[in-house]
Amino acid sequence: MSSNSISKYFSSNFFSRDLLGSVVVFLVALPLCMGIAIASGMPPATGLITGIIGGLVVGVIAGSPLQVSGPAAGLAVLVFELVREHGVAALGPVVLLAGLIQIAAGLCRVGIWFRMTSPAVVAGMLSGIGILIVASQAHVLIDAKPMARGLENFAALPGALANAFSGEGTGLAALGVGVATIAIMLGWEKLRPQKLRFVPGALLAVVAVTAFVQFQGVNVNKVDVPANLLSAISLPSFTDLGSLLEPSLLVAALTFAFIASAETLLSAAAVDRMHDGKRTNYDRELTAQGLGNTLCGLLGALPMTGVIVRSAANVQAGSATRMATILHGGWLLVFALLLPWLMRMTPISCLAGILVFTGVKMINFKQVKSFAAYGKGTAAIYVATTFAIVATDLLAGVLVGFALSLFRLALLSSRLKVNLAEHDDEPGAAKLHLTGIATFLKVPSMARTLEQVPPNTRLHVVMDDLHHVDQASFELLRDWARNAKSKGCELVVDWMELERRVEGPAKAA
Repeated sequence: MSSNSISKYFSSNFFSRDLLGSVVVFLVALPLCMGIAIASGMPPATGLITGIIGGLVVGVIAGSPLQVSGPAAGLAVLVFELVREHGVAALGPVVLLAGLIQIAAGLCRVGIWFRMTSPAVVAGMLSGIGILIVASQAHVLIDAKPMARGLENFAALPGALANAFSGEGTGLAALGVGVATIAIMLGWEKLRPQKLRFVPGALLAVVAVTAFVQFQGVNVNKVDVPANLLSAISLPSFTDLGSLLEPSLLVAALTFAFIASAETLLSAAAVDRMHDGKRTNYDRELTAQGLGNTLCGLLGALPMTGVIVRSAANVQAGSATRMATILHGGWLLVFALLLPWLMRMTPISCLAGILVFTGVKMINFKQVKSFAAYGKGTAAIYVATTFAIVATDLLAGVLVGFALSLFRLALLSSRLKVNLAEHDDEPGAAKLHLTGIATFLKVPSMARTLEQVPPNTRLHVVMDDLHHVDQASFELLRDWARNAKSKGCELVVDWMELERRVEGPAKAA
């Protein structure tokens, strides 16, 4: 940055705006970094390290200047399953490989292609993740251990609540702490003065609840943060890196890379709609995220994405440049290094309350109505993706959503009208009018129509308005023509023209 640019930056009041914005984002990010780490089955310090890298490294080179990167609730489910199945040692190598995949994708300029993801699939993914977060954090809310999968968490919740209300352990006190946290956040969201809208409700909740727990001596589980943040760093060994040859870990890395990239770039698009400043460079943003995740993998921290909650807080606080994101990473680093004892006072159920509140906001079934405006099929994709994620896992649910999207696209592109009519100028003859695009999805409709052709009929195929024929439809007509003689029928069609319409798109491609 030149001296003129620096002078303009300070004279334009940008620094004061960025300084205020960085403090606001820091206050939002601090509890979320720790809470998401706990929800992922990892130590809180791993979330702090990811938040620091997201600010100090990714913030410098990001393609979206006002987007904030850090640990995301959307990846907590993936991390939890990976750690449960393969152990903590597998996380670093998987995140490292996912980061390298993102860097390669960014350098190959495929960032913009992630925006081709169906909004219904993305919304369904976020709603499904929200349900899974609520299901798992409802257990943490009562100082209980969550199960591995969403349906298991729902099934085990009544028993966990019964144990809490029986007075065993710290469950009942923790529930009170969690409910109080949610109540404060909800009340602040509804009643906060306009002048204080930039103050995060999560901060007020953590400060108030933690102070109450400390002064009253309430017995609940607290956050475990090391006195030295560097002790939380876990470099992967060569043995750990060699485990990436396992197919399941390769699939996990690809899944992390795809989900993190899609969430990041869709968040960047949403941030662009919030301000009038510089637009996102998607390839640069993807490369920056890849570098961040590569570093997170090397240090054994959580994976990162661009996160909409912290990014929205950044914009709403009036931040002007990427300096706000960078400074927020600096505040996280200073706080984690100098005040770990203060973080160790925070009740875990308080952070669980924040995540339950966040998860509920991610679940937005009102979107069904908005998606239905684009067709019932779009709404069905959203609902199916959501419940497939809850019933199975994140990857399977997203694949279900993609499969349904492609199937719907195939249906929409196979608009074919099949009409059988008498031939006005030739007795004993009929016309088969084919209008639109004939694909394998329309073979049953064509077959049913051909079955209605009376015996001893000379059938003329009219294809003036037929734009394309695929192999399945072509073979159907050829087979019918071959067997027509047994019914005394004949198929009259310009086979050369029909073959041209089969081969035309392939040649064009």
